[in-house]
Amino acid sequence: MSTNWRISSFNGALLAAYFIPTWAIVAFRIIEAPVRGLFERPDVAAAFFLGDHLQWGATGLMRVAWLLALGRLTVVAFFALFVVLICRPRIRLSGGCDEALGLALGIGSVISFALMLMASKVGELEALRLHATELLMLLGTAIVLAVEGRPAATPADAGVPAEPLPLEQPQLLNNG
Repeated sequence: MSTNWRISSFNGALLAAYFIPTWAIVAFRIIEAPVRGLFERPDVAAAFFLGDHLQWGATGLMRVAWLLALGRLTVVAFFALFVVLICRPRIRLSGGCDEALGLALGIGSVISFALMLMASKVGELEALRLHATELLMLLGTAIVLAVEGRPAATPADAGVPAEPLPLEQPQLLNNG
């Protein structure tokens, strides 16, 4: 087994193992039956907040349910792309998978934060705990990704002599 994994890649893979199945199941339940899917535990805070505080009707709740499912599936897609990219060692070591992970973390954090605020407004403690936990996981990985930075560039082959550039060639002191 290769030991050249970066901390952010490993942490992102663990996050993907949680978010891909969990958010995909929640999104597909919303796609199957938008109103019933919106009133399940992961999204009940949004349904109560929009229905009670903003007084949206069934049509508005259904549109929000579809938008929430689309946002969750977008996060799932970026996490899946990240998992595919980290399977290639060259891409993983060069940090080419960081963009997919960053987008998944950013969009997922916005969704979790909004749902956490809605859960706190309507008093849904279990939904609040769920979204706060998800938000902390996403933000923790984002901090690790930001602190770790870009990986160092691989050095050029030592066996191949580098040719000097035309402007780097030594000039003669006596031009005559």
